[in-house]
Amino acid sequence: MADKISAERRESFGKGAARKLRAAGRIPAVIYGHGSDPVHISLPAHETALIIRKANAVLDLDIAGAGQLALVKDVQKDPVRQIIEHVDLLLVRSGETVEVEVPVHLEGESAPGTVANFDAQTVLLDVEATHIPERVVVSIEDLPEGTHITAADLTLPEGAKLASDPELLIVGIVATAAEESTESESEAAVGAGAAS
Repeated sequence: MADKISAERRESFGKGAARKLRAAGRIPAVIYGHGSDPVHISLPAHETALIIRKANAVLDLDIAGAGQLALVKDVQKDPVRQIIEHVDLLLVRSGETVEVEVPVHLEGESAPGTVANFDAQTVLLDVEATHIPERVVVSIEDLPEGTHITAADLTLPEGAKLASDPELLIVGIVATAAEESTESESEAAVGAGAAS
């Protein structure tokens, strides 16, 4: 669902103007897409920071009384202070599908003596802009060594279509290092016994 937030058009640009905005508790942003000219706006800093903590946030912007849906496409942060410096928003329409990266979440524990190698932590999906899932859940409960889960094996949320390569490896179950060394030691002992 889209989070409602009030935005203001901005007429002044550049580093100085952006600094003044941030000092006043606002974040400079730009909306683009659908072949329209970019629209420069500012957003309330605290509200925006809370909303964009989740991946693929959709904002229901109120710009001078006019409603507009926008997907958070990019967030630039100060690398030291972690303050949001600028937000890029992509114009979306209700019912429109967008291609987004959605986090993959592992649930459960693989079989004893194994460990899960988490290869792809996100998957690319085609989804309706106003119904972007927060994550795709993969259960690894009691999966044995040698199990591979690819993007094609994922159970996608309703209405979502896979945009990633279906062969993309999401998670592989392998023996733990302790298990592997025990196996190689027993193989060596069997080999030494046969040689004598």
